[in-house]
Amino acid sequence: MASSLQNIQGDESVLLRVTHSNLKTFTSDLRFSLQLTVEGAKEKLWKKCGSSVNSMHLELYDDARNKIADLSDNSKPLGFYSPLDGFRLHVVDLDPSSITSGGWLEDTSLVEKYKISEEAYNKRQDTFRKYKEKLTSQIPSTVEAKIPDTCMEDLCANIKVGSRCEVEPGEKRGVVKFVGRAESLGPGLWVGVQYDEPLGKHDGMVKGVRYFECPPSHGGMVRPEKVKVGDYPERDPFEEDEI
Repeated sequence: MASSLQNIQGDESVLLRVTHSNLKTFTSDLRFSLQLTVEGAKEKLWKKCGSSVNSMHLELYDDARNKIADLSDNSKPLGFYSPLDGFRLHVVDLDPSSITSGGWLEDTSLVEKYKISEEAYNKRQDTFRKYKEKLTSQIPSTVEAKIPDTCMEDLCANIKVGSRCEVEPGEKRGVVKFVGRAESLGPGLWVGVQYDEPLGKHDGMVKGVRYFECPPSHGGMVRPEKVKVGDYPERDPFEEDEI
């Protein structure tokens, strides 16, 4: 109890691994202030995983997977339960009609997708296909075949699998999961990225080819000139809400 009171009094924080009862592929490392109440933690988690605060129950596990406590008192600070870096905070969604149930947030195949006919797409002038055709027509084929590979190899020299990165224009951050050729996407070199947030288009499989593994809607394949590697921590857009 003494250590709990000491944590509450100090302006400290803890990094916890968050899991979810309905979202089997959801894991996230989040930093919490030890002075934050259980209710405040639920508010932060609601914005992250979608479960409502009123239907959320929290369980704390240590790094040996032993259950430490049920965080049932919303008024208590997290420091009361003496969590340590690396402990797991498990979200149990008690609402059977929650948006997190049924797999809708994980399986994109369940979502009805907008489709446009090939004829209608070809009539549009503001598409990437039209832009690519215009760009290709302005570059001689001999130059297009030789220059990109050389430039891409130089760019990829510092892009290593496992590196933290930011993808231009700077709105997405994640981890490099693949560097190499992806003939199904086009000539030259590509970089596969697992984004921290579900801002991607796939789970590492593109056009039937598996390039890397990641949760659904977290994967992206981009050109190396769009990738900057460095010390880019996972963004916490709710950190400003903490006191």
